[in-house]
Amino acid sequence: MSQPADIPIPPDLGRRYGGSSPGRDWLSSLPRLVRHCLEQWQLELDLAPGALPWNGHGAIVVPVRRRTDAVSKVTVGGAAGGIAAVLKVAYPHDEALVEPHALALWNGHGAVRLLAHDADAGALLLERLAADRSLQDVPMDEAVPVWGALVRQLSLAPDGRPEWREFNHVAARAEQWSDELPESWDRLGRPFPRWLLEAALEVCQTRGAVGRRSGKDVLVHTDLHYLNILARPGRDERQGDGGEPGDGWAAIDPQPMIGEAEFAVAPLLWNRIRELPRADPQRGLLERCKDFSMAAGLDADVALQWSLAREVENALWYAAKPRHEGDLARSLWVASTLAGRTLPGLPAPHELPAPGEAGG
Repeated sequence: MSQPADIPIPPDLGRRYGGSSPGRDWLSSLPRLVRHCLEQWQLELDLAPGALPWNGHGAIVVPVRRRTDAVSKVTVGGAAGGIAAVLKVAYPHDEALVEPHALALWNGHGAVRLLAHDADAGALLLERLAADRSLQDVPMDEAVPVWGALVRQLSLAPDGRPEWREFNHVAARAEQWSDELPESWDRLGRPFPRWLLEAALEVCQTRGAVGRRSGKDVLVHTDLHYLNILARPGRDERQGDGGEPGDGWAAIDPQPMIGEAEFAVAPLLWNRIRELPRADPQRGLLERCKDFSMAAGLDADVALQWSLAREVENALWYAAKPRHEGDLARSLWVASTLAGRTLPGLPAPHELPAPGEAGG
C-alpha cells in the first residue's frame, strides 16, 4: 500500500485550485487531511502504484480499504475488515457542508451510503461505487427508468430529524433570482433578448410563491445528471437485486435542497444534448423532459418551468466568464427551446459543447 504523503494530486484539480492562495493552501493540506482520516478511521490506501486518485470538480476521492486487523466503530459496507470504500475530501464550499446531512437522511437508498464524516476535514467515508460505470454511457431508453426510480427513492418528505435544518429552499432560491437575474442581465450588457429573461422571471415569481405552499416539498438532489449516477458493484444494473430499475445504481454529489422534485430535471436537458434527434432537436428536448418527468412521477410542465429558469441563470453565469461562449450558447439553446422560441443564430445542438468541454 502507498503512504499518505505519496498521494498524487489529479492534474485538473491542480489547475483548478492552483491559481489562488486559498486553493493552493487546500491542495497542500490534502496529504495531511488524508493521513488524518486514514488514521482515525483505520483505513489503508487502495491505490495501485502510479495510479491517480479519482476526483470531481471540487474534491479528491481516494480508494481505501478497512484494515483487516483493526477494531473500529466504523463498519464499511456492512462487514468488518478489508471492505472497499472511498475517502472523499472536498474543497470547502457550501455544497460540501450540507452533503453529509443529505446522505445521512437517504441512508444508502438511492444514493451512495455515508459511512462516516469529519466536518473539520471536509471528509466523507463512502461506500465504493463503480467509478467507471455511470449512467452517461447507458442508452437513453434505459437511463430514463433508472433515473426515475432513483428520484422516487430520493424524494423524502421533511420530518423532525435535525439534518433538515441544514438545507436551503428551492422557492427561496427562485425569490433570490427574481432580484438577481435582471441586475446581472443589465450589467452584462443584455446578452440575450428580454423576453427570455422575463420567461425565467415568471417562473421565479410563480414557483417561488406557489412552491412554498404546495405541500410537495422533498429533499432534492439538484445535480442529478448522468455522470452523478454510478453503478453499485455486484448488482444487476438493469433491475438490481430487488427487481427495480434503480437498485443497481446510486447517486453521488447531491448539492441538496428542499423543494419541488421537478427542480432536479434540468441537468438531464443540458447534458447529452448531442444525442437529440437532428431532424427535430427542439421536439426531442421537450420529449426528454416529459419522459424523465413521467418516469419519476413528476409534473412535466413544472419540470420545464424550473429547467428554463435554471438555464437562464446558467446563461448569465457563463456570460460573466471568459472563454465560455460555447456553454453560453448551449444554455441559451436549451432555455429558449423550453420557452417555445428557440433563439436564431445559435449552433445546432450536436455542435454545442458538453458541460466541462468549453471554457477554462
